[in-house]
Parts: sequence; C-alpha cells; structure tokens
Amino acid sequence: MEKAQIIKNSIPFLYSAIRIEKLDKGYSADEKYIVYFEDRKYLLRLGDINGYERKKNEFHILKKMREYNVQSSDPVIIGVLNELNSCYTIYSYIDGVDVKDVLNNLTQIEQYKIGTEAGRQLYNMHLLEASPTLKSWYERAMAKHYRYLEAYKSCGIKIKNDDKVLDFIEKNQHLLQGRPNRFQHDDFHLGNIIVNNKKYAGVIDFNSFDWGDPLHDFVKVALFQRELSVPFSIGQIKGYFDEKVPEDFWMLYSIYTAMVVFSSVVWSQRYAPDQLNEMIDRIHNLLEDHKDFELLKPLWFEPNVLFR
Repeated sequence: MEKAQIIKNSIPFLYSAIRIEKLDKGYSADEKYIVYFEDRKYLLRLGDINGYERKKNEFHILKKMREYNVQSSDPVIIGVLNELNSCYTIYSYIDGVDVKDVLNNLTQIEQYKIGTEAGRQLYNMHLLEASPTLKSWYERAMAKHYRYLEAYKSCGIKIKNDDKVLDFIEKNQHLLQGRPNRFQHDDFHLGNIIVNNKKYAGVIDFNSFDWGDPLHDFVKVALFQRELSVPFSIGQIKGYFDEKVPEDFWMLYSIYTAMVVFSSVVWSQRYAPDQLNEMIDRIHNLLEDHKDFELLKPLWFEPNVLFR
C-alpha cells in the first residue's frame, strides 16, 4: 500500500479526504502533503517520531500566534503514526503562492507593500516571549557562532577578507549581552511567505523556530531577500519598525549578518553542496553591501526611494 493511503487509513480526520498529494518543496526533512476534501484542503507534515516533542511545541506556538494576529496556518491536529514510525501534524492550508515564485509579476511598489506587511507580521510574531529559564541569548549565540567558525576554518573554503569580518564580530559581540529571548521564526524569507492576489496572505514553515534576539530573524534579508527584491527588503525593515528604523538596529543587524557569513558556508557545504558556489557569490555581494562591515547600513537601503 502506498504511503498516502496508509496515512489516510490511519488518521480518522482524513477518512473523507478525496486526494492526498505529495508536495516536494523546501529543505525541511519533513514530508509534506496537500490533503484535498470536497470543500477545502489542508497541509499535512510527516516527520520522524523522534521529533514529536518539538512538533508539539511548534503546534502550541502556532496556536499562540493567533493571539498575536499573525497570519499563519491554523494547527488542526497532531499525532503519531506508529505504522510509519512517524509523527504528523495537520494545518489549515494558506491559498496562494510564495513570493519568490511570482516576483517577476509584481511591480516594485507591490513588492514593497508586501514587504511592509511581512515586517508588521514579523513584529507580531516576536511578541511571544521565551521561557524565563532559557539560557541567555548572548551565551547561546556566541557558542553557536564559535562552533560554526571552527567548522569554517577546517572546511577548505576561505572567504575574501574574512579576517575583517571576524574582527568586526569580536569587537562588537558584547552588544549581544542583555538582548531579549523571544520567538524567532528562523526561516523568514521569500520562499516561506505566501501571497494571494498580489497581497500578503501568510507565513509558513515554522519548523525551524528558535528563541533569542528577534532581530536575528533579519539575517535572511541580508542573505536572500536583498538579492531578489530590494523593495521587499526595505519594506520589511520599515514595516517592522512602523517607518521609524532606530539607528542601533543597524549594528545588531550587521553583527548577525557578519556571523551568517561563516554559518552559511558550512551549512551549504553540508546540506546543499550543489548550491555552494551560489552561496559564496551571495556572501561576496553581502560583504560588498557593507564594505566588509566598514558600513553598518547596507548600500541598498535607501528608505526614501520612490518605487514605481
């Protein structure tokens, strides 16, 4: 019996489904399916049973997101499929397509407006505070940075002027002390933002969630958004801060952007080696944006530009 049929037969909620269709997209280890009923559809995620506790936390977080007016999938049901040694979660399905797939059909002003709403939504997500028992963000962030740095030094790849990037991080890392522990989506980028009729419809893929400084979620702007859509990127930052971007934001943004230089090389080499050269080019563009971090505010950020 094929896996889709086993899933349908094992989960009572799905008994009346008329079709279950595999969805091959993204880097998540989860298997994803669109489940079709007569009048609606759902997203089903199937993951390793060892990740069940984390899945329950993600499920609870998505319930909390409704309290903060976050446009995301509604969690419907969660459980275990012993037949497949898996856990499953079922969510409401957000109609639309991800922004990345339709950028060429959007004007700059439309990209900017979607980015602005994305920024507002990200701000709302960040209102959720972590458990007070969690270790400090500074301690966890620096430990992770040094782990990636050690891996980078032995990976055989050297980014031009990496010494300047490292000096910048070391000189300013103390500014991470005392930063808040709040919810982080940790994968907030154009591929996970859904639009419908050229308007923001919601954010998906919360499975990489973490806790820490909410501003860390902006590293995807530096690494991915800016490359694909400067209007969206400017809109996201301005929308997050309700048009009033504080100057101290740029220092923290730059520290996290500098850190991602090393983690991105290591991650790509391990998990997406076929895209490693593309990632290195992206990193070089990032470094040019900041002039090897002589600039905190990247060259592309022009808040007063009029998009057409």
